[in-house]
Amino acid sequence: MARPVTLFTGQWADLPFEVVCEKAKSFGYDGLEIACWGDHFDVNAALENDQYTKQKWDTLNRWGLKCFAISNHLVGQAVSDRIDERHKSILPPHVWGDGLEAGVQKRAAEEMKNTARAAAKFGVKVVPGFTGSPIWSLLYSFPPVSPAMIDDGYSTFAQQWNPILDVFDEVGVKFALEVHPTEIAFDIASAQRTLDAVNWREAFGFNFDPSHMGYQGVDYVKFITKFAERIYHVHMKDVGWSSVPTEAGVFGGHLEFGDRRRFWDFRSLGHGKIDFEEIIRALNSINYQGPLSVEWEDGGMDREFGATEACAYVKKIDFPASMIAFDAAFEKKD
Repeated sequence: MARPVTLFTGQWADLPFEVVCEKAKSFGYDGLEIACWGDHFDVNAALENDQYTKQKWDTLNRWGLKCFAISNHLVGQAVSDRIDERHKSILPPHVWGDGLEAGVQKRAAEEMKNTARAAAKFGVKVVPGFTGSPIWSLLYSFPPVSPAMIDDGYSTFAQQWNPILDVFDEVGVKFALEVHPTEIAFDIASAQRTLDAVNWREAFGFNFDPSHMGYQGVDYVKFITKFAERIYHVHMKDVGWSSVPTEAGVFGGHLEFGDRRRFWDFRSLGHGKIDFEEIIRALNSINYQGPLSVEWEDGGMDREFGATEACAYVKKIDFPASMIAFDAAFEKKD
């Protein structure tokens, strides 16, 4: 049976939830990965009002849609980040509060605990999201960074996230970090170190998204097989990068997305350089049966056209694994 194809609502949070459901159905999607912002999913409302989650499911059911995950990237980012004025624009007012770092981090941590509880109440088993990082600013820095500073960063991350993961364990939900620049894990090496920092506890795994690894030069197919038991959710998202030198390299030159001077930019599925056939083969090899969630981003394409095309693209390439040995037909029969 083909894996369900869902649409991540994060890039559609400017639209009411009902409208997104209607559009996703018309685009051909099987369900949604619901973002915890806009009016799509309110963590605290879900915990305080028994009718809230029922109403969300009623809306999904009305459009014949499923849901396997709710995502809380924005609040998760504030748990381990060094907080500055940028975070005010992505956080709910009750998490931002007075904007002082210690308080923001503490309130973000409590919100992520509540996200686990809300996910369990809603009936889903995975929360994809971000963690932030206390040491991202130390990447490629001068003066040189000592190994002790990096060690301290991973230790701080573990201290901040282990109490959150305790709640995920209590309610039977898993957290899936989207491996991504600015997070504590942004490639294979840092993902390994992140798992080590939390002692490979089962509550912590990954939301696999190849678009954040391809342009870095990271082997995104190997990521799947190396962390086979920790691929808890999958984003289908493409990215293109230049085959010749550009004015702005991997670090982006402080240019906006869509600027043609950039070395890389996100693309609608099938319009970039990610090898999705190898991804499907790798997912088949680890027996991943969860949803393939389209996170649609392409600054040069109409999003409704792109989301429709992307859904059809994923359904076309998602072939099932073989259930027999390649040469079984040639075996001698007694």
